Amino acid sequence: MQTKTSRRTFVKGLTAGGILGGLGLWRAPVWAVTSPGQPNVLTGTEFDLFIGESPVNFTGSPRTAQTINGGIPGPLLRWREGDTVTLRVRNRLKDTTSIHWHGILLPANMDGVPGLSFKGIEPDGMYVYQFKVRQNGTYWYHSHSGFQEQSGVYGPLVIDAREPEPFQYERDYVVMLTDWTDEEPGDILRKLKKQSDYYNYNKRTVGDFIDDVGKNGWASTVADRKMWAEMKMNPTDLADVSGATYTYLMNGQAPDMNWTGLFKPGERLRLRFINGSSMSYFDVRIPGLKMTVVASDGQYVKPVSVDEFRIAVAETYDVIIEPTQEAYTLFAQSMDRTGYARGTLAARAGLSAPVPPLDPRPLVTMDDMGMGGMDHGSMGQMSGMDHGSMQGMAGMDDSPMQGMDHSQMQGMGDMAGMDHGAMQGMDGMLSHPDTEKDNPLVDMQAMSVKPKLDDPGMGLRNNGRKVLTYSDLRSTFPDPDGREPGRTIELHLTGHMEKFVWSFNGVKFADAAPLLLKYGERLRIVLINDTMMTHPIHLHGMWSDLEDENGQFMVRKHTIDVPPGSRRSYRVTADALGRWAYHCHLLFHMEMGMFREVRVQE
Repeated sequence: MQTKTSRRTFVKGLTAGGILGGLGLWRAPVWAVTSPGQPNVLTGTEFDLFIGESPVNFTGSPRTAQTINGGIPGPLLRWREGDTVTLRVRNRLKDTTSIHWHGILLPANMDGVPGLSFKGIEPDGMYVYQFKVRQNGTYWYHSHSGFQEQSGVYGPLVIDAREPEPFQYERDYVVMLTDWTDEEPGDILRKLKKQSDYYNYNKRTVGDFIDDVGKNGWASTVADRKMWAEMKMNPTDLADVSGATYTYLMNGQAPDMNWTGLFKPGERLRLRFINGSSMSYFDVRIPGLKMTVVASDGQYVKPVSVDEFRIAVAETYDVIIEPTQEAYTLFAQSMDRTGYARGTLAARAGLSAPVPPLDPRPLVTMDDMGMGGMDHGSMGQMSGMDHGSMQGMAGMDDSPMQGMDHSQMQGMGDMAGMDHGAMQGMDGMLSHPDTEKDNPLVDMQAMSVKPKLDDPGMGLRNNGRKVLTYSDLRSTFPDPDGREPGRTIELHLTGHMEKFVWSFNGVKFADAAPLLLKYGERLRIVLINDTMMTHPIHLHGMWSDLEDENGQFMVRKHTIDVPPGSRRSYRVTADALGRWAYHCHLLFHMEMGMFREVRVQE
């Protein structure tokens, strides 16, 4: 008989507690001092990790998690820039496993993606990762095998800088946000395949209909409902998996466990936010306290003061705060407003601050999906089309790009001189690759897209708070490469909501050829989101240098968030030979086909 054990016994909070000088000086690791409720911080150059199973209890029901060194999250790994690290990873699971070092520059055979960079770690086997640390900042690591990441195989990673940092602080905490489910991840996917909105318990009601009639009139409201019904979509469908099954964790602790980080009056705190969840975006704020964003995805940015920021899956943000009160709530609500992760910053143990209510649930609009400017009548014309035919609304049959597989655009040297808006089409309508035409795996296509770099996002617009946007992010350094891209690859993010399939250019990974890059080249990647979902796109092994609307370098990142109806471009230097993964970091989207191999060769 299984005994119910306190969740505190097995699930530990995670902090890099203690004091850390902000001058970048390598001193005794006082930040590694542990206290009750805090697991190991592993430091040095030699590390031993094991992936196995551990009992957990987040909801009152005992479950078995897959863990690294027995905890959720796994241990905080603390490296030093310039060191060579050796990590021995042992597999105690019954299935093959792996560890991917997210955002870390390393040789391809150290990247940890089974089938691309190595074979994976067999049961009872071990793999030795060894590489030189060529960067600093806040990162994380996770399994790249099956659904293990959803089951708990992840942890935070901090790399101390060799040179003095451009800001100062006295205390340093990791704040890792994740999503836990008591369900088997495979069962979640099966439910989504049968009914893609299975976990959307917030569909609009008769009461909402009556309210909308009062605001917008009968005809407009009926046309709106008819339009969404014909598209077989739902404007409340912001997240595929919701708080209906997820418990949102902060440093491995559920909201009622109230993870707490202590500080002394007058101290400046560095908070290293990591979104290590499988499927959940979070909107983060500390009521009553400004946050100064100083790094994004491990790279320094020019400081920007905000009240709130949205953190996409796999992104990291470092902020500096200066608390003046005794207690503050760290509040991270899910983008679809179905739950939150929560913790406390306090001057002494036992204190807490009020937890704010969830914000109103946002609705997706036609403009959000790049369908802006269409009246209800024109949308009604879509009723006779199957979902794969919706591309006809974009007027592509006479497009000069028609008939071209955009995955082959890498060979077109003449793309380099094209104006960034040229792909929009001469008539203002958006061009789409031929592989999307009459494609049963594509249920919609954007008609008009924008960079949306200054858009806070659905649910955050005009909320009375200063919300971080991508347009606020500016690296503290110029374009590290400096060359103009020699060519452009354009990829459309595509999917079919009802069938729950996801792809690039309407082609699933299983049917897609690798994207071939020439070693040393500088190229531009343009992403266009043809879906109603937001997608965090991660390129392994190389940096993604985000551009502004005019093609000017803005900020260096490892994960680029691409909202619905948006077009975002970034530069990549193909400076890492080998086979690399390129995918949406929503776990179930990646598993269902939004994945490509990028091959860098001489």
